Amino acid sequence: MSLRSIFPLLHTLALSGLGLVFAPAHAQQPAWPQQTIRVVVPQAPGGGTDALARLIAERLQPLVGQAVVVENKVGAGGNIGTEFVARAKPDGHTLLLTTNTHVTNVSFFAKLPYDPVKDFQTVALVGSVPFVLGVNAASPYKSVKDLIDAARAKPGVLSYASGGPGTPHQLASELFKSMTGTDFIHVPYRGSSPAMVGLLGNEVAMSISAINSMIPHIRSGKIRALAVATANRTPLLPDVPTIAEAVPLPGYDIDIWYGILAPAGTPKAIVDRLGHEINKIMREASVREKLAPQGLVPTTSTPERFAEVIQSDLVKYRRIAKDANIVAE
Repeated sequence: MSLRSIFPLLHTLALSGLGLVFAPAHAQQPAWPQQTIRVVVPQAPGGGTDALARLIAERLQPLVGQAVVVENKVGAGGNIGTEFVARAKPDGHTLLLTTNTHVTNVSFFAKLPYDPVKDFQTVALVGSVPFVLGVNAASPYKSVKDLIDAARAKPGVLSYASGGPGTPHQLASELFKSMTGTDFIHVPYRGSSPAMVGLLGNEVAMSISAINSMIPHIRSGKIRALAVATANRTPLLPDVPTIAEAVPLPGYDIDIWYGILAPAGTPKAIVDRLGHEINKIMREASVREKLAPQGLVPTTSTPERFAEVIQSDLVKYRRIAKDANIVAE
């Protein structure tokens, strides 16, 4: 074989060798995390979502070896913080801790600055809080049936309190109206705490609100819990029936869920690592003990399961809003 014929062969082998050398380096993902991880909360400091985010951030930090901080980006019904994460670099350093409002906002805003599905990667569900149907302790309603009978006798007279338009509280009450054929008047307040003040002041007949807002007043004897809005009873109120069994009203089931999302395009390896560590946190006995008095039930899930919940709730809440003649603005 002449030298001239050997040279092309050597050239080809050299290029192949370079490919073998460089291919693994090119495919290798950069180490994560490389900087501080931000957990964005689209609600004000001091609330239940904020407290949960700080609890997770505190325990996530030693597991990933980087600082994990909570940032509150408030406004526009949660849309400001949510859009911020949707536009963030998908590198696992910016996360969103959100609630059902992530899907309910679709029914209340005609044009969202993000797509709740396409612009996000689900990481994990982390908890849920049951709703409770409560009335003022001085009211004449001793059962859900009493309340329904009164509402049917006086259509458009009795009212319910919510934490404001577009909240899960409103949709929980509208679902109750639709399924029972009643006509309660919606009285929106500026948050769940003012809604409780309205119920305590007998300004409204009832409210279907998160148990953590109601439980102090139930225990003090100022609010009477008629039923739990979830499919199963809660250990915090073991003697209180569900709405589904009290009426009975098969299929009535609504709560607040909490979940962590990342920007769409976040590498699967990072999502899987995040999900693994976050699920580990939510299984801790100390976390469960800390959250139990607030009525928050820690949850674990795969990214796929969380995506299924979002898709299911989009359909569910759109139907409730349509039945209630709620028009997005």
